[in-house]
Amino acid sequence: MIKAINRYYFNSFRNLSREVWWLSLITFINRAGTMVIPFLTIYLTRHLDFSLSQVGWIMMSFGGGSVVGSWLGGKLTDRFGYYKVMSISLFLTGLMFISLQFLTTFYTVLIAVFFVMSIADTFRPALFVALKQFSNDETQTRSVTLIRLAINLGFSMGPAIGGFIITNWSYSGLFWIDGITCIIATLVFVMVIRNVEDVISEDVGVEDNVNLIENIPVYKDKRYMLFILVTFLMGFVFMQVFFTVPIFYREVFNINEEQIGLLLSMNGLLIFFLEMPLVHEVELRNISKIKIIRYSLFLIAISYFVFNIDGGIWILIVNMLFITVGEMFGFPFTNSIAMTSAPKGKEGSYMAMYTMAFSLAHLFSAKLGFIWIDSFGFATTWYIVGGIGLVAFVLSFWIKRIES
Repeated sequence: MIKAINRYYFNSFRNLSREVWWLSLITFINRAGTMVIPFLTIYLTRHLDFSLSQVGWIMMSFGGGSVVGSWLGGKLTDRFGYYKVMSISLFLTGLMFISLQFLTTFYTVLIAVFFVMSIADTFRPALFVALKQFSNDETQTRSVTLIRLAINLGFSMGPAIGGFIITNWSYSGLFWIDGITCIIATLVFVMVIRNVEDVISEDVGVEDNVNLIENIPVYKDKRYMLFILVTFLMGFVFMQVFFTVPIFYREVFNINEEQIGLLLSMNGLLIFFLEMPLVHEVELRNISKIKIIRYSLFLIAISYFVFNIDGGIWILIVNMLFITVGEMFGFPFTNSIAMTSAPKGKEGSYMAMYTMAFSLAHLFSAKLGFIWIDSFGFATTWYIVGGIGLVAFVLSFWIKRIES
């Protein structure tokens, strides 16, 4: 029985290209290296003595830079190709993280954080375009899932490593290690990933180039923009897990940070062990991607209504199970649809719009969530958040079949 389970698990990773595996390793190195981010607010308040209001502005700058970087990354990828954008983004991000430690005034940090994220997040649209290049219809969703596993594993290890560095060295060491890991990721990238774009461009004739120019702008693709709206709402609802939900755990259920960490880690562990086999099974059954996203939206939405049931601490576990299953199915398939919807020559712009949806969700979800809690309390906030999830669920029925 155990052998059969192991065989099925590892079979779900079969037929992925060599380049996809390398991109996953590079993503893991990069995400494990983003140790500064979880400790940024503590660093700003305790080390630089910034007020909470100033920290709030800096975090807004962080989110704004992410939005600009996603948009810019798409434009640059369409113009120069994913290879140049990814390699330059990784290298410059490394240098900028190292430089960040030398800035100590509010305005210099505010501006620097915006530019760091603007450069860092140009990487994301380019990465998805590269994935499309190195995968096919059969492996595309699983390729995205493998990248998600690398991101989750990197994010889970990064804070632990970062905490160790701060305790045994200093915040300065954190910035150095963070920057160096980005530079290492750059070196690995240029050594192992071949630039197939130069080969492809040689085969593109004059007629092909005309076709690329005549493609309509992404914002005029009504079906895709509706899909992006649904993706934004999904991200907005889901991200409450990282912002308002831990406060709910602490204030309503009075559980400590260690217990909160265990609850949140359940999400990462379930994704690591179950997401790839589940996605593989769905692909084998050839179920519509839009249908899978609908089910996911419904699960994510009702997970917040669960909070208002009087069921003790068990409702926290049920909520986490619902929202994790929704995430496991929803996010890989939204990513896959975004990749397959892009016409040739517009991949960067389409993937930029997709990554911007999550950047904007990150920008607004925390602020609005805390405003609602402060104004209406937790119970009403969960009805609002769950209701937004149901709105996205209803809107998903309007999306026509856009898988290619």
